[in-house]
Amino acid sequence: MAMTWIWTGMVVLSLVFGLITGRLDAVADAALDGAASAVELSVSMAGVLCLWSGVMEIMNVCGLSAGLARLFRPVLRRLMPEASRDEKTLAAVSANVSANLLGLGNAATPLGIQAARRMARGCGGTASDELCLLVVLNTASIQLLPATIASVRSASGAQAPFDILPAVWLASILSVTVGLLTAKLLAALGRCRH
Repeated sequence: MAMTWIWTGMVVLSLVFGLITGRLDAVADAALDGAASAVELSVSMAGVLCLWSGVMEIMNVCGLSAGLARLFRPVLRRLMPEASRDEKTLAAVSANVSANLLGLGNAATPLGIQAARRMARGCGGTASDELCLLVVLNTASIQLLPATIASVRSASGAQAPFDILPAVWLASILSVTVGLLTAKLLAALGRCRH
């Protein structure tokens, strides 16, 4: 609901200032240019998303995704001992982390929702510490291959869309580290209060 008000406010302010300054035609031109750019970006991203979804499907068929999920299970068992008791929940969390690792945020989202639903069962409408940790891992994921970012850069005309890899690796490792430490600290503080 808040975003609706923010966007509405931005549009109204643009129209008001365009009217005050006598440049309403520039506002209209900018709106049309923005809409055209959005369509172009969506079409180019759809193509890249189809490509990477196909790559992900090939990885699933040849067992590489399952191998990545098995690779993460020991770490996830330590981070989420309750969730790891249910094999299907652990598999969904592992698949979510694997998809995020490959930079496939759009593919990771349904897996994250599936894992969150499984983890939320029996919580009585309150998010458990492990569910909060899943949200942190999903939001601040480590990305080895940022496919979505590369597709946006490619659509914007970047000559080498993957030249940002070192910065992405550093930023994602730092964000996951800070997120995990903060989530664990807040979980410990929450237990101390009860």
